[in-house]
Amino acid sequence: MPFIEVNDLTIYYELHGEGPNLLHISGSGGDLRLTAPHLNGLNQDFLGLHYDQRCLGQTTLGDHPPTMFDYADDAASLCSALGWESARVVGTSFGGMVAQHLAIRHPALVERLVLNCTSPGGPLMSYPLDELVDLPAAERTEISLSLMDTRYISGSGEALPGLDGFTSQLRDGYARSVSAESAEGFAQQLEARRHHDVLADLGSISAPTLVCAGRYDGIAPLVNSEAIVAGITDSRLEVFEGGHLFMLQDPRSPAVTRDFLLD
Repeated sequence: MPFIEVNDLTIYYELHGEGPNLLHISGSGGDLRLTAPHLNGLNQDFLGLHYDQRCLGQTTLGDHPPTMFDYADDAASLCSALGWESARVVGTSFGGMVAQHLAIRHPALVERLVLNCTSPGGPLMSYPLDELVDLPAAERTEISLSLMDTRYISGSGEALPGLDGFTSQLRDGYARSVSAESAEGFAQQLEARRHHDVLADLGSISAPTLVCAGRYDGIAPLVNSEAIVAGITDSRLEVFEGGHLFMLQDPRSPAVTRDFLLD
Protein backbone atom coordinates (compact mmCIF):
# COMPACT_ATOMS: atom_id res chain seq x y z
CA MET A 1 0.00 0.00 0.00
CA PRO A 2 1.31 3.52 -0.79
CA PHE A 3 2.16 5.29 2.45
CA ILE A 4 4.60 8.18 2.82
CA GLU A 5 6.04 10.11 5.76
CA VAL A 6 5.03 13.77 5.53
CA ASN A 7 5.43 16.34 8.32
CA ASP A 8 4.18 14.62 11.51
CA LEU A 9 2.09 12.11 9.56
CA THR A 10 2.07 8.85 7.73
CA ILE A 11 -0.16 9.68 4.75
CA TYR A 12 -2.03 7.12 2.67
CA TYR A 13 -2.32 8.13 -0.99
CA GLU A 14 -3.21 6.71 -4.40
CA LEU A 15 -2.26 7.72 -7.95
CA HIS A 16 -4.68 7.04 -10.79
CA GLY A 17 -4.73 7.87 -14.49
CA GLU A 18 -2.26 9.53 -16.84
CA GLY A 19 -1.64 13.12 -17.89
CA PRO A 20 -0.97 16.45 -16.14
CA ASN A 21 -0.75 16.42 -12.34
CA LEU A 22 -4.13 16.80 -10.60
CA LEU A 23 -4.41 16.96 -6.82
CA HIS A 24 -7.78 15.98 -5.34
CA ILE A 25 -8.64 17.23 -1.82
CA SER A 26 -11.69 15.53 -0.34
CA GLY A 27 -14.47 16.59 1.98
CA SER A 28 -15.36 16.10 5.64
CA GLY A 29 -14.74 12.55 6.80
CA GLY A 30 -13.16 11.66 3.45
CA ASP A 31 -11.73 8.13 3.31
CA LEU A 32 -10.41 6.64 0.08
CA ARG A 33 -11.75 3.24 1.10
CA LEU A 34 -15.26 4.66 0.63
CA THR A 35 -14.87 7.18 -2.21
CA ALA A 36 -13.53 4.91 -5.00
CA PRO A 37 -10.94 7.32 -6.46
CA HIS A 38 -10.04 4.77 -9.16
CA LEU A 39 -13.45 5.44 -10.72
CA ASN A 40 -13.04 9.23 -10.90
CA GLY A 41 -13.77 10.35 -14.45
CA LEU A 42 -10.89 12.83 -14.47
CA ASN A 43 -8.44 9.91 -14.35
CA GLN A 44 -8.94 9.68 -18.13
CA ASP A 45 -7.15 13.00 -18.68
CA PHE A 46 -4.96 13.52 -15.61
CA LEU A 47 -2.61 11.80 -13.22
CA GLY A 48 -4.79 12.09 -10.14
CA LEU A 49 -3.31 12.21 -6.65
CA HIS A 50 -5.87 11.21 -4.04
CA TYR A 51 -5.05 10.98 -0.34
CA ASP A 52 -6.55 10.60 3.12
CA GLN A 53 -6.11 13.91 4.93
CA ARG A 54 -4.66 14.02 8.42
CA CYS A 55 -6.89 12.40 11.04
CA LEU A 56 -8.91 10.58 8.37
CA GLY A 57 -8.99 7.17 6.72
CA GLN A 58 -5.64 5.39 6.78
CA THR A 59 -3.60 8.54 7.47
CA THR A 60 -2.43 9.02 11.05
CA LEU A 61 -3.72 11.58 13.53
CA GLY A 62 -0.52 13.58 13.81
CA ASP A 63 1.09 14.86 17.01
CA HIS A 64 -1.07 17.94 17.66
CA PRO A 65 -4.61 19.26 17.11
CA PRO A 66 -4.61 20.38 13.46
CA THR A 67 -5.41 23.80 12.04
CA MET A 68 -6.51 24.66 8.50
CA PHE A 69 -2.92 25.71 7.88
CA ASP A 70 -1.80 22.16 8.71
CA TYR A 71 -4.21 20.65 6.18
CA ALA A 72 -2.94 23.00 3.47
CA ASP A 73 0.72 22.43 4.33
CA ASP A 74 0.16 18.66 4.33
CA ALA A 75 -1.10 18.85 0.74
CA ALA A 76 1.89 20.94 -0.32
CA SER A 77 4.36 18.66 1.46
CA LEU A 78 2.79 15.54 -0.06
CA CYS A 79 3.17 16.98 -3.55
CA SER A 80 6.78 17.90 -2.80
CA ALA A 81 7.55 14.43 -1.43
CA LEU A 82 6.24 12.91 -4.66
CA GLY A 83 8.32 15.27 -6.79
CA TRP A 84 5.43 17.44 -7.96
CA GLU A 85 6.48 21.08 -8.37
CA SER A 86 2.98 22.15 -9.41
CA ALA A 87 -0.47 20.73 -10.05
CA ARG A 88 -4.00 21.52 -10.95
CA VAL A 89 -6.14 21.26 -7.79
CA VAL A 90 -9.75 20.20 -7.18
CA GLY A 91 -11.04 20.78 -3.66
CA THR A 92 -14.50 19.60 -2.67
CA SER A 93 -16.46 20.84 0.36
CA PHE A 94 -13.95 20.78 3.28
CA GLY A 95 -11.34 20.04 0.63
CA GLY A 96 -12.32 23.29 -1.04
CA MET A 97 -11.56 25.13 2.19
CA VAL A 98 -8.16 23.42 2.35
CA ALA A 99 -7.56 24.25 -1.31
CA GLN A 100 -8.19 27.96 -0.65
CA HIS A 101 -5.57 27.94 2.11
CA LEU A 102 -3.24 25.98 -0.18
CA ALA A 103 -3.55 28.54 -2.97
CA ILE A 104 -2.90 31.37 -0.50
CA ARG A 105 0.03 29.75 1.34
CA HIS A 106 1.64 27.92 -1.62
CA PRO A 107 0.70 29.89 -4.75
CA ALA A 108 3.48 28.48 -6.93
CA LEU A 109 2.08 24.96 -6.47
CA VAL A 110 -1.42 25.69 -7.81
CA GLU A 111 -1.71 25.96 -11.61
CA ARG A 112 -5.51 26.00 -11.83
CA LEU A 113 -8.07 25.68 -9.05
CA VAL A 114 -11.54 24.14 -8.87
CA LEU A 115 -13.57 24.80 -5.72
CA ASN A 116 -16.65 22.58 -5.40
CA CYS A 117 -19.53 23.22 -2.96
CA THR A 118 -17.44 25.12 -0.44
CA SER A 119 -17.24 28.35 1.55
CA PRO A 120 -14.78 31.15 2.35
CA GLY A 121 -15.52 30.88 6.07
CA GLY A 122 -15.98 33.55 8.71
CA PRO A 123 -19.54 34.89 8.45
CA LEU A 124 -20.02 32.84 5.26
CA MET A 125 -19.25 29.41 6.67
CA SER A 126 -20.65 26.07 5.57
CA TYR A 127 -23.22 24.40 7.84
CA PRO A 128 -21.72 23.52 11.27
CA LEU A 129 -21.50 19.75 10.89
CA ASP A 130 -20.11 19.41 14.41
CA GLU A 131 -23.65 20.10 15.67
CA LEU A 132 -24.87 16.85 14.10
CA VAL A 133 -22.30 14.45 15.54
CA ASP A 134 -24.06 13.62 18.82
CA LEU A 135 -27.60 13.41 17.44
CA PRO A 136 -29.42 10.04 17.27
CA ALA A 137 -28.61 8.29 14.00
CA ALA A 138 -32.10 8.61 12.54
CA GLU A 139 -32.31 12.34 13.26
CA ARG A 140 -28.77 12.93 12.00
CA THR A 141 -29.59 11.08 8.78
CA GLU A 142 -32.70 13.12 7.99
CA ILE A 143 -31.04 16.45 8.73
CA SER A 144 -28.01 15.47 6.65
CA LEU A 145 -30.14 14.48 3.67
CA SER A 146 -32.06 17.76 3.93
CA LEU A 147 -28.77 19.65 3.89
CA MET A 148 -27.43 17.65 0.96
CA ASP A 149 -30.32 18.85 -1.17
CA THR A 150 -32.85 21.38 0.12
CA ARG A 151 -35.56 19.85 -2.08
CA TYR A 152 -35.53 16.72 0.08
CA ILE A 153 -38.52 16.44 2.42
CA SER A 154 -37.35 15.18 5.81
CA GLY A 155 -39.01 11.92 6.82
CA SER A 156 -40.32 11.22 3.34
CA GLY A 157 -38.08 8.22 2.78
CA GLU A 158 -37.61 9.38 -0.81
CA ALA A 159 -34.34 9.51 -2.69
CA LEU A 160 -32.44 12.71 -3.25
CA PRO A 161 -33.19 14.13 -6.72
CA GLY A 162 -31.06 12.36 -9.30
CA LEU A 163 -29.49 10.05 -6.72
CA ASP A 164 -31.91 7.13 -6.58
CA GLY A 165 -29.29 4.43 -6.08
CA PHE A 166 -26.88 6.49 -4.01
CA THR A 167 -29.30 7.76 -1.34
CA SER A 168 -29.45 4.38 0.39
CA GLN A 169 -25.64 4.36 0.59
CA LEU A 170 -25.74 7.80 2.20
CA ARG A 171 -28.28 6.61 4.75
CA ASP A 172 -26.11 3.61 5.60
CA GLY A 173 -23.07 5.87 5.95
CA TYR A 174 -24.80 8.27 8.34
CA ALA A 175 -25.94 5.37 10.51
CA ARG A 176 -22.61 3.50 10.47
CA SER A 177 -20.68 3.18 13.72
CA VAL A 178 -17.01 4.21 13.58
CA SER A 179 -13.97 3.33 15.62
CA ALA A 180 -12.84 5.53 18.50
CA GLU A 181 -9.80 6.62 16.47
CA SER A 182 -11.95 7.54 13.46
CA ALA A 183 -14.33 9.48 15.69
CA GLU A 184 -11.41 11.37 17.23
CA GLY A 185 -9.95 12.18 13.83
CA PHE A 186 -13.28 13.43 12.49
CA ALA A 187 -13.76 15.58 15.59
CA GLN A 188 -10.31 17.13 15.09
CA GLN A 189 -11.14 17.88 11.46
CA LEU A 190 -14.46 19.50 12.39
CA GLU A 191 -12.75 21.62 15.04
CA ALA A 192 -10.24 22.92 12.49
CA ARG A 193 -13.12 23.51 10.06
CA ARG A 194 -14.90 25.72 12.58
CA HIS A 195 -12.07 28.25 12.37
CA HIS A 196 -11.82 28.40 8.59
CA ASP A 197 -11.79 32.00 7.35
CA VAL A 198 -10.05 33.25 4.20
CA LEU A 199 -12.44 36.06 3.28
CA ALA A 200 -9.81 38.76 3.74
CA ASP A 201 -7.18 36.77 1.81
CA LEU A 202 -9.07 35.63 -1.29
CA GLY A 203 -7.58 38.48 -3.29
CA SER A 204 -4.14 36.90 -2.99
CA ILE A 205 -5.21 33.78 -4.92
CA SER A 206 -3.63 34.18 -8.35
CA ALA A 207 -4.48 30.83 -9.94
CA PRO A 208 -7.34 30.79 -12.48
CA THR A 209 -10.26 29.51 -10.44
CA LEU A 210 -13.55 27.79 -11.24
CA VAL A 211 -16.07 27.94 -8.39
CA CYS A 212 -18.84 25.35 -8.67
CA ALA A 213 -22.04 25.44 -6.63
CA GLY A 214 -25.23 23.41 -6.37
CA ARG A 215 -28.41 25.44 -6.57
CA TYR A 216 -30.00 23.38 -3.77
CA ASP A 217 -26.99 22.97 -1.49
CA GLY A 218 -27.88 23.41 2.19
CA ILE A 219 -24.34 22.83 3.44
CA ALA A 220 -22.52 25.39 1.27
CA PRO A 221 -25.22 27.81 0.03
CA LEU A 222 -24.82 29.56 -3.30
CA VAL A 223 -24.16 32.93 -1.62
CA ASN A 224 -20.92 31.51 -0.21
CA SER A 225 -19.65 30.60 -3.67
CA GLU A 226 -20.64 34.04 -4.93
CA ALA A 227 -18.49 35.58 -2.19
CA ILE A 228 -15.50 33.48 -3.24
CA VAL A 229 -15.84 34.64 -6.84
CA ALA A 230 -16.16 38.25 -5.68
CA GLY A 231 -12.87 37.89 -3.82
CA ILE A 232 -10.72 36.09 -6.43
CA THR A 233 -9.85 38.26 -9.42
CA ASP A 234 -9.38 35.50 -12.00
CA SER A 235 -12.43 33.39 -11.20
CA ARG A 236 -15.84 32.47 -12.50
CA LEU A 237 -18.92 30.78 -11.06
CA GLU A 238 -20.83 27.81 -12.43
CA VAL A 239 -24.16 26.90 -10.83
CA PHE A 240 -25.41 23.34 -11.29
CA GLU A 241 -28.81 21.71 -10.88
CA GLY A 242 -28.23 19.77 -7.71
CA GLY A 243 -27.28 20.07 -4.08
CA HIS A 244 -24.04 19.32 -2.25
CA LEU A 245 -23.55 16.37 -4.60
CA PHE A 246 -24.24 18.27 -7.81
CA MET A 247 -21.20 16.52 -9.34
CA LEU A 248 -23.36 13.38 -9.44
CA GLN A 249 -26.70 15.10 -10.07
CA ASP A 250 -25.98 17.41 -12.99
CA PRO A 251 -24.48 15.72 -16.06
CA ARG A 252 -22.96 19.06 -17.13
CA SER A 253 -20.62 19.16 -14.15
CA PRO A 254 -17.86 16.68 -15.13
CA ALA A 255 -17.39 18.21 -18.59
CA VAL A 256 -17.29 21.78 -17.27
CA THR A 257 -14.61 20.84 -14.72
CA ARG A 258 -12.59 18.84 -17.23
CA ASP A 259 -12.65 21.59 -19.84
CA PHE A 260 -11.56 24.22 -17.31
CA LEU A 261 -8.67 22.09 -16.05
CA LEU A 262 -7.46 21.39 -19.60
CA ASP A 263 -7.72 25.03 -20.72
